[in-house]
Amino acid sequence: MIELRNVSFRYGQAEKDTRGVDAVNLVIESGRFVVLCGKSGCGKTTLTRLINGLIPHFFEGVMDGAVFIDGNEIGKQSLAKTAHIVGSVFQNPRSQFFNVDTTSELAFGCENLGVPKDEILKRIDKARALFGLDDLLDRGIFELSSGEKQRIACASVYAAGPDVFVLDEPSSNLDAHSVEMMRRVLEQLKAAGKTIVVSEHRLYYLSDLADRFIYLEDGRIAAEYTPGGLRAMKSETLERLGLRCPDVQKLTRNLVPAAPPRRKGETVELTNLRYRYGRNTALDIPSLSLRRGEITAVIGPNGAGKSTFAGCFCGILKHRGTVSLNGKALGRNERIRKSYMVMQDVNHQLFTESVLDELTLNIPEDRKAGAAAILESMGLGAFADTHPLALSGGQKQRVAVAGAVSAGKELLVYDEPTSGQDYQSMIATCDLIRKAAEKAILSLVITHDIEFILNCCASVLHLERGTVNAYYPLDEAGSEKIKLFADFGSDRHPG
Repeated sequence: MIELRNVSFRYGQAEKDTRGVDAVNLVIESGRFVVLCGKSGCGKTTLTRLINGLIPHFFEGVMDGAVFIDGNEIGKQSLAKTAHIVGSVFQNPRSQFFNVDTTSELAFGCENLGVPKDEILKRIDKARALFGLDDLLDRGIFELSSGEKQRIACASVYAAGPDVFVLDEPSSNLDAHSVEMMRRVLEQLKAAGKTIVVSEHRLYYLSDLADRFIYLEDGRIAAEYTPGGLRAMKSETLERLGLRCPDVQKLTRNLVPAAPPRRKGETVELTNLRYRYGRNTALDIPSLSLRRGEITAVIGPNGAGKSTFAGCFCGILKHRGTVSLNGKALGRNERIRKSYMVMQDVNHQLFTESVLDELTLNIPEDRKAGAAAILESMGLGAFADTHPLALSGGQKQRVAVAGAVSAGKELLVYDEPTSGQDYQSMIATCDLIRKAAEKAILSLVITHDIEFILNCCASVLHLERGTVNAYYPLDEAGSEKIKLFADFGSDRHPG
């Protein structure tokens, strides 16, 4: 049993550093499945860190109250001892890897717990089968896509065999097929009597698994919902609470500004676009014509070549083939100058000492005046003077998107811009991306977030194995296609 007794925590030592949790009392019975939900920055991740012992042993701050698991106070025992009981999957899986190859990573947790070699091999094989890792074993960790890394992180924790599983945004980088696989794994863990705590914004794949949904607001437990109560909520209530829709088939397509009609000179042409990683062809697109000015969702399974495609499009990767506008080829250097990419791991592109400085970095003086207004529109005005790395994952993502809008570039690429975003933040991101698209040549959004696609994008580019599977408008038929993609995964996508 997990028990939090009047627990409060704030990061840092200064009085103003109040982000965390406040006066939380919570009991999670053994074998129960609990989902932590709420707006970005509400305290979900902090609560997971309290349960797995990273607070107070790793993250510095001021803590009151106590956390117990099976009667043992987590704050008074070593992390090594807690690791025997609690397994954690972080929002950014890169931060929990200790090896450079996947098979060694699967074995690492077991080795640290002193599991015999024969048993480790059995556990790796079981994790391989359960998580569908046949193509990922004996691979270099840094060769994998973010979604593939997420699967390895989940499988390594599973192999260690803890009684309590704590997962922070486990679906954030997963394609539809992998989300369904994750759902099946969680279902088996629950059936095996494991205690499961998941912090999540995308609720649809958990609505028939969880026993309770704990809603956090400003670091406090504000409400608790049953799965049936959550599914019965009206869309207006969900939106007010900042919660994502718990049923994919109930998603509706909002009105998106129509793209200009296709005319001569209104397309971006890609011809014989190819890229190789060593001997492996990662991208091969003989011909593709994208409508100028459109916001295009780039979808596909993990490892399909989406991020590679974006890197080639922006000129970051040295590729074969051409990218043309109005029949005129755009060289790599020109595309680099015209491009801005919001990376999947935004920690790689946050450099300054404050959020406001991040938006005004390397932009002309005449554009700096609008930076504060952009922050306000993203719900980040109160954090203008905060260090970007002190924000939650979803807040960092919004800072990066705001930076893209502030930069005023013409070729915009957003790689999973709504990772870690609640409903209201997702809508704010949509609005900013639409605003930036008004002056852009093209906006590409790499995403697995179907709710976001239906709210923001005008067309879908579906990649499979490094080439184009389909390219279609998000009209009524296209909207139904994308819902099927979310429900059943890429192997059943109608194409």
